[in-house]
Amino acid sequence: MVEKVITLENVSLLDFLGVENKNIKEVASAFPKSKIVSRGNEIRIKGTSTEIIKINEILHSLIEHYHKYGKVTEENVQNYLAQEVEERLTDEEEVLIYGTRGSAIKPKTINQQKLVYAVKENDLVFALGPAGTGKTYISVALAVKALKNKEVKKIIITRPAVEAGETLGFLPGDLKEKLDPYLRPIYDALHDMVPSEKLRYYMENNVIEIAPLAYMRGRTLNNAFILLDEAQNTTPMQIKMFLTRMGPDSKVIVTGDSSQIDLPKKQKSGLIESIRILRDIKGIGFIELSGKDVVRHKLVKEIISAYDDHEKIENQ
Repeated sequence: MVEKVITLENVSLLDFLGVENKNIKEVASAFPKSKIVSRGNEIRIKGTSTEIIKINEILHSLIEHYHKYGKVTEENVQNYLAQEVEERLTDEEEVLIYGTRGSAIKPKTINQQKLVYAVKENDLVFALGPAGTGKTYISVALAVKALKNKEVKKIIITRPAVEAGETLGFLPGDLKEKLDPYLRPIYDALHDMVPSEKLRYYMENNVIEIAPLAYMRGRTLNNAFILLDEAQNTTPMQIKMFLTRMGPDSKVIVTGDSSQIDLPKKQKSGLIESIRILRDIKGIGFIELSGKDVVRHKLVKEIISAYDDHEKIENQ
């Protein structure tokens, strides 16, 4: 480990570091392998030489920004970090896997990169954010990578079978046929990452298992990469049941979007409750994605932003 000290001169600490050092904490969260501590007008960095160089460049860019504009905001920090991530993500080592068409599947935003790091460092990770931020897609890619590298023996992907405006009982077919449309985003992601014949083999032999959340009850999930998708639609009892299925040598990612809860109005979301209960447990990672991480059509960012603004006005 190498240590570097940056001394802030002619700088208002509040305007540069942010309230409760929020700006520096934002930089630190982008480099989980390094330690960044602010004391007085000194910022101490401990880490590898490679990361210290990158952190040093970002902090000096922020210092220049401060001297030019008189203040550094959290958004400024995120923008400078995003620039650094764009450069970093061009490296070969950042590719998670290669898709069925030969395309490189890798994180495209800083928060997607944070998700990758969080999964490396923790056995249980909560990934929260609106539609289109890549939380499910990156999670599936990490699961496929772990299977290919023989880090796990199987992949288990599950979602709560909550009706979003449709009634399952009136849909045609058996239970699997009724539920497949709800699991379609996961099938689509897997088809992007695993050749069709191999995917069929994996699914027929339960190497890759996709099932409703109710099917997890009573099981112990060992040596597996497990993804709970759309977790905002779990009840507190359901998510507790799921989290306590976790066995040895397993990785778990829980994804959800608190703005798209389809539960009955009087029913609490298990995802929101579990985050509040588990927030301080060491070994659990929490990553929040935002509209800035949307990698769908550019209009999706605008749509999410407009709905967020409307919700703020409604809640006033």
